[in-house]
Amino acid sequence: MAAKKSTTDTSAAVPPARAAAPGDLAVRAGEDPWTEEEVAEARAGLLADAERLRTEISSAEKALSGLMRDSGDGAGDDQADTGTKNVTREHEMALATNAREVLYQTERALRRLQSGTYGLCENCGNPIGKARMQAFPRATLCVDCKQRQERRF
Repeated sequence: MAAKKSTTDTSAAVPPARAAAPGDLAVRAGEDPWTEEEVAEARAGLLADAERLRTEISSAEKALSGLMRDSGDGAGDDQADTGTKNVTREHEMALATNAREVLYQTERALRRLQSGTYGLCENCGNPIGKARMQAFPRATLCVDCKQRQERRF
């Protein structure tokens, strides 16, 4: 499995303006083209998700910082206290890692939306489907390619 890119500095990760026209975005046969309103809704949802995720990451990092600071002050702790602190720290680390990955995917979707590749399968190049993109705006694979990927793992 390929290493995942970390997103520590996200200030310049998302271009400010849209380059592709809504009608240029990929749709499957039989689907209506993307409208200006649908594209605006997708963009607004992704931007809101990105902001929420940045807030979650910041909170998790603050909590982790506090847990790391307190971990050295274990005088008098029994094994259960130490174990609880370790589990809590690992849980916060997992939450922060997951939020960073979803933020990366969200910013990637915004870049794809801007470049006009939003809705195209990164594996086969076929349209993912507008309905799928509206349900899961960070999708990068069509249903067939996603199923093949999941069978491999």
